[in-house]
Amino acid sequence: MALIKEIRQRTGLAIGVIAGGLILFLLGGDLLSPNSTLLGSNNPTVGEIAGEEITYQEYVDKVEEFRIAYQQRTGRAPSEVEMFTVREQAWQAMIVEKVFDEEYDKLGMTISPEELVDMVQGKNIVPELRQQLINPQTGQFDKSQLVAFLQSLETADPAQQAFWAQQEQLFAESRLRIKYDNLLATSEYATSAEGKMEYKAANTIAEASILFVPYYAIPDTAISVNESEMEAYLRENKEKFQTGNTANIEYVNFSILPSAADSAAVIEEITALTEELRNSDQDSVFVNRNSDLRPAFYTFRPGDEFPADLTRNVSEFVEGETYGPFVTANSTYISFKVTDKYEGTPRMRASHILFSTEGMDDATKAEVKAQAEDVLQDLKNGGDFATAARTYGQDGTSQTGGDLGWFAKEEFVDEFADATYARRTTGLLPNLVETEYGFHIIEVTELPKSEYTKIAVLQKELIASDATRNEAFRNADSFAAESGNRNEFSENAVDNSFRVLQANNVDATARNLNNLQNAREVIRWAFAEASEGEVSPVFELENAYIVATLVSKKEEEETTLADVREQVEGQVRNDKKAALIMEALKGKSTLEEMKAVYGDDASLNEIPDLKLSSSVIPGIGFAPKAVGAIFGISEGGLTQPVQEDIGVLVGKLNALTPAAEIADYTAYQAQLAQGGAQRVSYQVMMALEDLASVKDYRYKYF
Repeated sequence: MALIKEIRQRTGLAIGVIAGGLILFLLGGDLLSPNSTLLGSNNPTVGEIAGEEITYQEYVDKVEEFRIAYQQRTGRAPSEVEMFTVREQAWQAMIVEKVFDEEYDKLGMTISPEELVDMVQGKNIVPELRQQLINPQTGQFDKSQLVAFLQSLETADPAQQAFWAQQEQLFAESRLRIKYDNLLATSEYATSAEGKMEYKAANTIAEASILFVPYYAIPDTAISVNESEMEAYLRENKEKFQTGNTANIEYVNFSILPSAADSAAVIEEITALTEELRNSDQDSVFVNRNSDLRPAFYTFRPGDEFPADLTRNVSEFVEGETYGPFVTANSTYISFKVTDKYEGTPRMRASHILFSTEGMDDATKAEVKAQAEDVLQDLKNGGDFATAARTYGQDGTSQTGGDLGWFAKEEFVDEFADATYARRTTGLLPNLVETEYGFHIIEVTELPKSEYTKIAVLQKELIASDATRNEAFRNADSFAAESGNRNEFSENAVDNSFRVLQANNVDATARNLNNLQNAREVIRWAFAEASEGEVSPVFELENAYIVATLVSKKEEEETTLADVREQVEGQVRNDKKAALIMEALKGKSTLEEMKAVYGDDASLNEIPDLKLSSSVIPGIGFAPKAVGAIFGISEGGLTQPVQEDIGVLVGKLNALTPAAEIADYTAYQAQLAQGGAQRVSYQVMMALEDLASVKDYRYKYF
């Protein structure tokens, strides 16, 4: 009951953890459209959603709700880096509220009181609750903890009751989103003709010879590009050069990465701590007190993956032994102690194909059973289980080939659990299993295992010491103080042999500056505070201090040639090169003659297995138009020269092996439908956002 006690102390049932997961699910993806116009430096509006202005105060209030949820989840206030995520969740939640709620109303989607009760205490308890209420002794979901907590709410203080009501609302919103996404996903359908086309594209093979003349075969100096040509190209191709609020920034990076002395100190520390762990009789207490990793003590159930840093270094680990220290992929140091191995609740793994019969009469159920029997017989005759699951499965596991993962017997309905746990070998169950949900075809993939392992993890991060950080800051602070403008910035950098780095066309909503992570404060300074030529104060990033100067910035408007001159000039030059290459290849009847025109700058490639579905030609690159041209000619013929982004190509079709005819294209139909179902939710979200004309002006304030 320790978890319930903690829940009560924090006023809510693991609110933050549940809320965080649900919010991420509800949002489903990045709904932001950051390229928007600021209405004015004193305007308190931070955005617009569906024509409704979002005021600064309204947004800050929503952020505060999410900040409180984060604090209740973790027991601490979020850092500035973590606040970025909090702000994004708050903004996206506002979009969901204002855009998706209207869609739910149009479709008549609701969550009934009975459905909500089932989600929090019935047969279908939401995963967010199941994952949080784990009995530490068994490692399994403990419904008694949930029941006890819900009963205690009757006499709980009003704040706790209100908080739980908020969580129920969150569960309801999550379920609405599931219904909406499922509606969209199940609306996807591929015809047999489309399935046939997909099959032929994947299995029609060409043996081809391909001449490739890259653009560099003609020197840039041989091509002149004038202003009017670039202006004309930009007018005709505006969609290629959309720009938003951008800035050009120069900066000097003062690294605060750990020094050799820092590394030696960490190695010495973890070596000593590892020896203490080896001799400790209170492993969990020791690692929770000394490890930089939290939590630091784990129970691994059958089927759980052991830490990669342990399995990579130790082939077989023994109870009571200590291993390490090892260096991780993140350059930290880590040691492990196998505290205990014991027998616990057995867990096994299986896959299934569900033929749902919920709400059906007996006659319809009989039809469903007959279909399931036919599929089962096909599988007995050697059919692929995963493909059948994706084709016929009627629950969420169909997308993963029917895989249910590892589970304990009590986690499933009796009929299903009894059938799987009675199995003594892996493989397909010979008969259908009927449950309240329908008929199941089951394949046992792992037999029950019951060994549980407790492992203590001691990890020490390699970070810069105070001495290392102080030295870097002194250098950065001195440089910033002596640089009053961009000219002085550049001169001082040269005098001190500091490298000046450029970050061009930085988006106003960006988080990173080139490869520098979490550089939001630098970017916000450039857009909200700085004028051109101004030098920044010292900014502290995770592994560096930064001093920047603003070269230029542009508010969103019609793209001008000055904004994209380099890109446009390159495109125009390549078009002219392509025309010259095509002209030079005229009159040549073989690929060898064409190659001779450009000598070693051109290449002649033999491709024995080019597929119709390919968009990339091996050894050459992305060239979908050239692939299409090759499959559009007769054997022995040559294509016309084809201009691609990488150069000019000419193909010869040496031989064509058409896809063999097959009797059933169902698997390819299912593949197309599955791909469409996976994309449609995101695509509809983007369409709704576009229709709602979401505008984001927050970059001026955060």
